Amino acid sequence: MNIIRALENRKSTRAFLDKEVSSEQIRRILNAARHAPSGTNAQPWEVAVVKGKMRKQLTEALVHAFEEGGLGEMDYQYYPVTWKEPFKKRRVICGAQLYSSLKIERRDKVKRLEQWVANYRGFDAPVLFFFFLDSDMEKGSFLDYGMFLQSIMLAALEEGLATCAQAALGQYPEIIKKKLGYGPEYTLICGMALGYEDQSAPQNNYRTEREEIDVFTRFFE
Repeated sequence: MNIIRALENRKSTRAFLDKEVSSEQIRRILNAARHAPSGTNAQPWEVAVVKGKMRKQLTEALVHAFEEGGLGEMDYQYYPVTWKEPFKKRRVICGAQLYSSLKIERRDKVKRLEQWVANYRGFDAPVLFFFFLDSDMEKGSFLDYGMFLQSIMLAALEEGLATCAQAALGQYPEIIKKKLGYGPEYTLICGMALGYEDQSAPQNNYRTEREEIDVFTRFFE
């Protein structure tokens, strides 16, 4: 696939087909992504690939944790405590587009909650990735990780697969680390759903807007 077209076509997919992703496909994706750049070639990524019975057990534990105790806390502060413009507006529009695509009204708290819980099931994707970082590493490794994650998402497109990078899958790090055998010396960065897109699902058939380059770019000569 043309790289520019891949960048334009990548999107967050929130409904997947009940169709298996082969281990060979996963290995090809990770084999491509391992070439992502990192400062001093540190390659700080640690990846857990979760599918089958373990995926079911883990997602059930995450849903239960949310239903019993509400939102969990990530290993680090992902979002600002107080939102300001223009980020606040973009966030609101992003959420509104999702619920609008599903015809869920703002006052329908039950359906909105059901849709939020789908996060902890990884939107029923057959494969979930969980990404860990040695806790001794600093902020620069988060930049490295961003490039690695994007590489995975683009490589998945080449395989005919869809993805959704999810901060929500990082909200219960203690549960995930215990289930997967990672100790406290690791920071859980996030998760990612991987599978075949359900193209008939309305939540997959809208696109969030992107600002024109002149909004965020200044040229100097």
